[in-house]
Amino acid sequence: MEIYDSEGNLIHVEEKKQGFWAKIGGGSLMIAALFHVVLLVIGGFWVFQIIKEPEKKVDFMPPGGGGGERSADKVAVKKLKQITPTNNSKRVFAEGAVSSYAIPEQGDDFGEMSALSSLSGGGMSGGLGGSGSGSGFGKGSGNGAGMGMGAGVGKLFGMIPETMRKRCSKEDRLARLKENGGTPACEEAVVKGLRWLKANQNPDGSWATANQSAMTGLALLAYFGHCETPLSEEFGESCMRGIVYLVGVGMQNKGPLVSNVASQSGPYEHGIATYAIGEAATFCKELKIEVPNLMEVTEKAGQFIIDNQNQNGGWSYAYTIQGGHTDSSVVGWQLQALKACHHTNIKYKGMASAIRKGLDYLAALQGENGSFGYSGPGGGNLTGVGVLCFQMWDKGKSKEARNGVKFIKEAFKLDWNTADSDLYAHYYASQAMMQAGGSYWKSYNNLFRDELLNNQNPDGSWKAPAFTGHGQAAGNAVYRNTLCILMLEVYYRFLNTSGGGGGGGSKGKLDI
Repeated sequence: MEIYDSEGNLIHVEEKKQGFWAKIGGGSLMIAALFHVVLLVIGGFWVFQIIKEPEKKVDFMPPGGGGGERSADKVAVKKLKQITPTNNSKRVFAEGAVSSYAIPEQGDDFGEMSALSSLSGGGMSGGLGGSGSGSGFGKGSGNGAGMGMGAGVGKLFGMIPETMRKRCSKEDRLARLKENGGTPACEEAVVKGLRWLKANQNPDGSWATANQSAMTGLALLAYFGHCETPLSEEFGESCMRGIVYLVGVGMQNKGPLVSNVASQSGPYEHGIATYAIGEAATFCKELKIEVPNLMEVTEKAGQFIIDNQNQNGGWSYAYTIQGGHTDSSVVGWQLQALKACHHTNIKYKGMASAIRKGLDYLAALQGENGSFGYSGPGGGNLTGVGVLCFQMWDKGKSKEARNGVKFIKEAFKLDWNTADSDLYAHYYASQAMMQAGGSYWKSYNNLFRDELLNNQNPDGSWKAPAFTGHGQAAGNAVYRNTLCILMLEVYYRFLNTSGGGGGGGSKGKLDI
């Protein structure tokens, strides 16, 4: 404070007392603090705008086979590498070796298969090849399709046809089993049957002791029907070995999946094996499983069928193009094989024309009562073949298919201890009636389900039925067991079309 005298002169200055805040420079400190707060706000805003949270990786690798518990990815990859052919497999196959990896010996407990003569002799009316009055691998065809694995469909299976993909979700598979009149015992029987197949596989990856291409194809279809693939925890190695075996046969023969394709049994074996290798190609492609030469063999095998169609629209023994013997049983396997090839999205020359001519051939074998004959109009036990082929090629609403399912409902019987135990005929009929749906399927389900369940052995195999035609001799265990497994997988192996025209479905409609 300043003090002045009467004349205005400054005589005293009293210092103003400062508070503590002023003494420590509080004002300047406040300004500095505010400045830094502003900097922090600006910096934080920049960080959240520029630096984003990293995206979470989603693993679409499927869990263990058949919808089982998920196994560690590293373990699955390691196991797969151990059984996948090496990169030089093409050279090895060309030199005559069946595969290029080592497989542990499994002992001598293999499923027995009789000699080819027991399947192809005369008088069989549809065995695996044959001469005289008999021929053919039976009468029917399987419309199977698929593999994959795990309990969830997701993006991994997005490109696989829905009819194949659905079986790859355990939850969906069991729901469809119940929905379609199946029981838990049906699923248990299938798994037991697959375990029997795994235990009775040959060291080279094939099955049986005769007609290995056909038997290996049927075994693989049984695996695929339950969505067991090379990535399956329990059946993966067995599945891969079977695929590699057929690829090896195809490489050795430059396309045909049987050594003697010119034999009477050749078209059966090649057709069945091509059916299986086509499904394998679809699943391996989408699952990113690298099997050397698989796609090449699949392309050549399918094109071989198209290029060797008989001039009458069917397919003949020895694949003769002019003349020769053609029948509905041989034709059924070729049409099923081509369906599996069509699912791969491989471009085949003449596919649509071959299918159209094949269906025309079958239509000419249908009698007035709706039954499909073996090599002439009407007959009976080959009706499932004709119906299924029309259904799987989007002709489920045709008069041929509709009249055929009516005949099956009225005429088919199944009794293990009588002549009404033709498993080959019922293998087809079960699929055809499932596709038809409604009352047709309900009546057929009551006919076949418990008969199969009641005749399975404790080890997972099936008892030999009384009917011994069509390759069903007691010693043909692999053949019999694969048919039974495929029949019990029908609850979820294909989507029910309820009489619609998409039986079997197609991945991209083929204009036929």
